[in-house]
Amino acid sequence: MSRATLIVTGADLAEQALALLTDFDIVYAGKAPTEDDLVALCRQHDPVAIIVRYGKVGAAVMDAAPSLKVISKHGSGTDTIDKAAAKARGIEVAAAVGANAAAVAEQALALLLACAKSVVALDARMHAGHWDKATHKSLELNGRTVGVVGLGAIGLRFAKMADALGMRVIGFDPFAKNLPAYIESVDLATLWRESDAISLHCPLTDENRGMLNAATLAQCKRGVVVVNTARGGLIDEAALLAAVRSGQVMAAGLDSFAVEPMVAGHPFQGEAHFILSPHIGGVTSDAYVNMGVGAARNVLAVLERQRTTAA
Repeated sequence: MSRATLIVTGADLAEQALALLTDFDIVYAGKAPTEDDLVALCRQHDPVAIIVRYGKVGAAVMDAAPSLKVISKHGSGTDTIDKAAAKARGIEVAAAVGANAAAVAEQALALLLACAKSVVALDARMHAGHWDKATHKSLELNGRTVGVVGLGAIGLRFAKMADALGMRVIGFDPFAKNLPAYIESVDLATLWRESDAISLHCPLTDENRGMLNAATLAQCKRGVVVVNTARGGLIDEAALLAAVRSGQVMAAGLDSFAVEPMVAGHPFQGEAHFILSPHIGGVTSDAYVNMGVGAARNVLAVLERQRTTAA
């Protein structure tokens, strides 16, 4: 009897995850699979499951895999999966929620601190032989307000760390319940108006695409710090560039971008007051294992539930 196939849209999977998937033939799509690559692999192998690391899984990929029952995200963000197409085809979509929460929250804090303390600029100046003690002033975060957009596992963890720094934490999330006492729930207009720093931790949807734009940035305090470790599409990049250049935004710490990977000549490159990282907030050795195991467990849980229901 032939074994079921599972496709990984990446070049590898943690050993701990593979140990859970010994009943499957694992096929790797490589580090940067295109839609055509995935369609070809699905036609060749007809997988029952796909674990999504890189690339997008849309209707064409699903239609090329008639046996497909579950698409499992290696992480928490499922915006690279066409969930409407999956639902229409009876394919379940699952995410490894919280598997990379600590890693991403720490990256957001690192970017916030780097912006507030001019870490990158001062490092470059020191290496060039300068000593700017007499002229430089950093931003103290204690007592200032941070606005957290999205209060899922990552946003909540970041909020806890911001509270530990002595910051006032305000947050917006229409779906969040039973928030800890140190988070003040506010509407977005209040968050834009009162925040000294803003950190984005929400999924990307059609409704919130470009939520941080020229109009909303104009509502913010002058000199606000912007941090994004969620999805690049949440920000109108041209508007952010203009706001940083004008001083409306003091600095931006970004780990995600509208188009990834970032290509040479991107307007942010070489700009002062932008601290950039290549969407690696969730990429730690621990998160790699946690996300792989979470994705594998979701595959097994969905398939088992479907078998039980069919029986």
